[in-house]
Amino acid sequence: MQYRQFGNTEKMISALGFGCMRLPEYEEGGVWRIDEEKAIPMLLRAYEAGVNYFDTAFGYCHENSQYTLGRAAKSMERGQIMIATKLPLGRVAKTEDFRRTLEIQLERLDMPTIDFYHFHGIDKRAMDEKIKPLGLMEEARKAIGEGLIRHMSFSFHGDPKDMRYLIEQGEIFSSVLLQYNLLDRSNEEAIAYLAEKGLGVVAMGPVAGGRLAAPSTKLSQGIFKAKEPVATYELALRFVLGNPNVSCALSGMTSMDTVEKNLEIARAEPMGEKDFANADAAMAEMKKLSDLYCTGCDYCMPCPRGIKIPRVFEAYTYHNVYGLSAHAKRMYGEIGGKEHAGRPVSECAECGACEGKCPQGIRIIEKLKEADQTLAALA
Repeated sequence: MQYRQFGNTEKMISALGFGCMRLPEYEEGGVWRIDEEKAIPMLLRAYEAGVNYFDTAFGYCHENSQYTLGRAAKSMERGQIMIATKLPLGRVAKTEDFRRTLEIQLERLDMPTIDFYHFHGIDKRAMDEKIKPLGLMEEARKAIGEGLIRHMSFSFHGDPKDMRYLIEQGEIFSSVLLQYNLLDRSNEEAIAYLAEKGLGVVAMGPVAGGRLAAPSTKLSQGIFKAKEPVATYELALRFVLGNPNVSCALSGMTSMDTVEKNLEIARAEPMGEKDFANADAAMAEMKKLSDLYCTGCDYCMPCPRGIKIPRVFEAYTYHNVYGLSAHAKRMYGEIGGKEHAGRPVSECAECGACEGKCPQGIRIIEKLKEADQTLAALA
């Protein structure tokens, strides 16, 4: 296992972190439970192989994740691992809710101390309307002083331009958990800023929520220039770890097979400068060659017939540009099949309301038909 300096914390963190959001579960009598006969051996296998960062949260796995991680940690040397969990701000209506929720999580984990405690999924609005008015920064400092938590952090899904603002609110933060992968590099500048400020950076979603788990000869050969394709899953993880400003790639693991694959990749060399530069060029070239340059701006919405136009085009781009056909098929199969997925393309009335609003000048009606025919034909 490779290790990296974790910001200014004086900790060395494993290049691979274990995300405990997708542990194997089963339903029994209407109640969801984690299959601990599978999950705990997975956690211990990762630990034995050198993984020392384990991330959970209050609501993960139907609120069971913390219990299972706590039980697994009984078989680990506590001083050798870092446990991260999160404060859900939806549970915080008044100042004292910080301590109340923290104590519940300490009890669930069955630990006296949490190493990295995150404000869960915050943005500028959360900082301005809840964290600062309720004095939650001060509550965090108190908890650190009492030894209940060692470091305060936050997870982030917001606009990258808000990152500087969040960090500037105080010196309390030691690390940040954010989205970063080959298909979503919007936080790359923020990651460099965080590293410059001495914060540890944990990248979640290294395989883009499963999108990069599907094979893609276009991506692997386009980046490595190899005759034989490299597994896209490996490519994705090596890309994230190839960024020197990333401390750890956090992967949600669902099976022992996933654990073993991740461990094998984490032991290998990360993507070097040359391959990283190739990734830049390959992704830009693929996007440029697409004749459907939809930016996902949503200006074409709302569609009078309820078709989620950008989502249809996103699925088409995964297939047509990146060669991620398996993911594109799954994604397109959901359109019209779920409450919030939108209506099927077949319901397009060809009213043209969308085309007049598209800043890219896309012939949307024509392209929707083309996307529908192509995606529907995927084997």
